Amino acid sequence: MSLPLQLAVQKSGRIGDESLDFLRACGLAFKTSPRGLRAVCNTFPLELLFLRSKDIPEIVADGGADLGICGEDVLAERGGNHLRVIESLGFGQCRLSIAAPGPLELNGARIATSFPNALRQYLDGQGVSADIIMLSGSVEIAPGLGIADAICDLVSTGSTLTENGLVELHEVLRSETVLFGSGSLSPEKQDLADRLVLRVRSRLAAQRTRYIVMNAPRASVARIRELLPGLKTPTVSELADPGWVSIATVVGVDVFWETMHALREAGATGILVMPIEQLIQ
Repeated sequence: MSLPLQLAVQKSGRIGDESLDFLRACGLAFKTSPRGLRAVCNTFPLELLFLRSKDIPEIVADGGADLGICGEDVLAERGGNHLRVIESLGFGQCRLSIAAPGPLELNGARIATSFPNALRQYLDGQGVSADIIMLSGSVEIAPGLGIADAICDLVSTGSTLTENGLVELHEVLRSETVLFGSGSLSPEKQDLADRLVLRVRSRLAAQRTRYIVMNAPRASVARIRELLPGLKTPTVSELADPGWVSIATVVGVDVFWETMHALREAGATGILVMPIEQLIQ
């Protein structure tokens, strides 16, 4: 019996929950329990490993798991050069930024952070020499305690910085949740990984597109094709009225909303917009 593909995911928190929701949307069925550290997929040869986010890159790098899902910030901090991002998953967006109570010269400054490696790489790239103070959490309090002049931490909305009297000064990196691997799988495992990636990319493509159906005058078909650049081979169906047809196609979300009014001006009516679960290209 062949071994399943092993995928390491965050065991708790928002990123962990969103990762599981995304995998289920890819057609992967599994049951989880609050204390369980493993889950076997019922619809694909896949085993989920539930780990702390900061441990995921190291586990994948050491071969304890075949693939991993975590934030780019964690990957930048804990991952090695041989780990490669396979696909960005479109959730968990944030940024790693330097913040301080006010304007600050970084040269010679004391900066508290839970991301010393990512911060050091940024400072070296800027030619800045600063003292990095490692804290495992609650770094926003460091300037108020007088143990640091600034912090480097994750920022989503900036509300936590404001609450602690801090101003965002420099963006170190942008992050979102990614699927990644080491690129050193056996042929059998690589085949499973390729099949999983196909599901992931099909789901991502589906999120960016919509299936639309509209009625339009037969004379407007050419104009509608011009309005929707991706419209190459639409399905055109006859209606009871010989002067009208039904047009169905798949278009990008942004393209559709940008041209909706023009479609109506071209005579399209009864425009039906439907989500797509998977789009295999």
